[in-house]
Amino acid sequence: MDLSTTYLGFKLKNPIVPSASPMSRTVDGVKSMEDYGAAAVVLYSLFEEQIHHETKELYHFLSYGAESYAEAMSYFPTKEEYYLGPDEYLEHIQKVKRSVEIPVIASLNGSTVGGWTEYAKNIQDAGADALELNIYYVPTDFNRSGAYVEQLYLEILQAVKAKVTIPVAVKLSPFFSSLVNMAKRLDEYGANGLVLFNRFYQPDIDLETLEVEPGVVLSSPDSNRLPLRWIGILHKNIHADLAATTGIHSGHDVLKMVMVGANVTMMCSALLRFGPKRIGEVLNEIQKWMIDHEYESINQMRGSMSHKSIADPSAFERANYMKALNSFM
Repeated sequence: MDLSTTYLGFKLKNPIVPSASPMSRTVDGVKSMEDYGAAAVVLYSLFEEQIHHETKELYHFLSYGAESYAEAMSYFPTKEEYYLGPDEYLEHIQKVKRSVEIPVIASLNGSTVGGWTEYAKNIQDAGADALELNIYYVPTDFNRSGAYVEQLYLEILQAVKAKVTIPVAVKLSPFFSSLVNMAKRLDEYGANGLVLFNRFYQPDIDLETLEVEPGVVLSSPDSNRLPLRWIGILHKNIHADLAATTGIHSGHDVLKMVMVGANVTMMCSALLRFGPKRIGEVLNEIQKWMIDHEYESINQMRGSMSHKSIADPSAFERANYMKALNSFM
């Protein structure tokens, strides 16, 4: 049985790639995920603010910036432990590369065009096999249009691509008014892969302290319906590879994503809940399903349930919305 796939130009042994999370903060954490079957790994993110700020300022920022980022600040080490600034991040890449055989994808998290994008070259020089751009931008300026936000993404990608030769993937928000057009433009600007989707963590209010505080809610399997729809629509319409993230908890979740066209599926919440052993369990579930349904390879099923392949493409569109509502009547 062949579980191999390709992503960002690499041939991977299976479609499971742990996404950026605290589990990749240590070499042992990455090695453990590799041992349980991970085909590649995305390292935890280096934030734009870490590059721009001195360590002392960063501590203050982390204490009060809360949940404006794509990874939970509650998972960051304490101030006494937190020494993984830009230089340490490069050292971490080097150590991980010496310790594992799977591709190592670094992650840059930012929201503006500026000097931090030049750091992509340092990441490449440290040995990263690829780079994931996690552009986490929450527009709050009433005078900035949707077109401004879209151009910002394109300019950040362009700035990074000008500095590196390694593959670059862009982790997308689901909130563009025309997601397919944005995906097409990122593809034209040279994105080697698109990761669908970034999770925008939402704030909460503590009614006792009357403070806005961070709130981390891990994904559930139902969360994967959003990337499932859009990967199914994008498959074969753009050149960039497609990675599904959010709500990947089981072998069935992986299979569904592959069927709509995903090259790989990225896991985070399930690994935080159950540990890296969950990777091996999911791989066993995939193999069992493929045996039961007489599939010989992952490539055999890829895109078989995409927008272009199914008999009724409207199932991905408005007709499915009406059908879902009518099912309750």
